[in-house]
Amino acid sequence: MKEVNAVIGGEGNGGIIVPELHYGRDALIGIALFLTHLAKFGKSISSLRRTYPHYHISKNKIELSADIDLKKIFEKIKEKYKNQPLHTEDGLKIEFDNEWVHLRSSNTEPIIRIYAESNSEITANHIANKLMADISEFMKERS
Repeated sequence: MKEVNAVIGGEGNGGIIVPELHYGRDALIGIALFLTHLAKFGKSISSLRRTYPHYHISKNKIELSADIDLKKIFEKIKEKYKNQPLHTEDGLKIEFDNEWVHLRSSNTEPIIRIYAESNSEITANHIANKLMADISEFMKERS
């Protein structure tokens, strides 16, 4: 965040970082920002929510053994989905028409986190399951 002079950052776990205040994750800052936005909007939470698109997220993970070459697996996935927009700033994000999936290795556990998002819960789960099957297949290939 310092390198790119970001004004806000955060993670899906609710930890928000506002460098103007401090560089620690702070859920209370997120609450304060939300309440400030709500006050400026001047309407109910449900009214505010209706102004945003409706998406479903599918959160999953795959456990890894110590001998897995994660870099090689990510390269195989990038090759398989090379015709889709790919982003590698933080793990691997693959975009589809109105959906996306984000693969990211954990910094604290031997796992890959798989997050898929779509305006359909079924589609989000389908995309996540497809990528988990791909990863499992690529892990077996090394055997």
